[in-house]
Amino acid sequence: MSDATITAARRSPLSAEASSLGGVTLTPGAPLLRLILRGAEAAEAADTAFGADLPRRPNRSATAGERAALWLGPDEWLLLAPESDAASLPASLASALAQAPHALVNVSHRQTAILVSGSGVEPLLNAFVPLELTEAAFPVGMATRTIFEKAEIVLWRTGSAAFHIEVWRSFAPYVWELLEAVRRENAAN
Repeated sequence: MSDATITAARRSPLSAEASSLGGVTLTPGAPLLRLILRGAEAAEAADTAFGADLPRRPNRSATAGERAALWLGPDEWLLLAPESDAASLPASLASALAQAPHALVNVSHRQTAILVSGSGVEPLLNAFVPLELTEAAFPVGMATRTIFEKAEIVLWRTGSAAFHIEVWRSFAPYVWELLEAVRRENAAN
């Protein structure tokens, strides 16, 4: 019997390329390692193994180099890292968390990212996101699970005029097309 390992190549569900229109740029996110960590007791043990302190305050993020941890709930974090970390990071985290009750799930193939930036980013997103997105209400580093029209997303403000949207792959074209439609409408006015 063969011990062949099958590895699925991950391709973007978005056929579009980065584009700017009306002062807003849409960019498909690069492939990332995405892990969901559950377990309040596990957070401290995960800090060192992940290389960044997981945020303990609601709706916050923490970054270290190319890694980011987004607080999604009292005992839940979305961990983002370069795809090149996929061979070592899950094992390092599993080892560090061995003594703490937790769940660590790789969701890299489930999700993708859309990066949105530019001077009109807040009104563009507010066409579909029912949150106050001014920088005063939703500052840089804030992250939350919310809805985008009919799709569940994780919205993370990465800069004064920049957002990172994590969305299930099956909803990514839908979210992209809605953003495009509003960009075209705003550019025409």
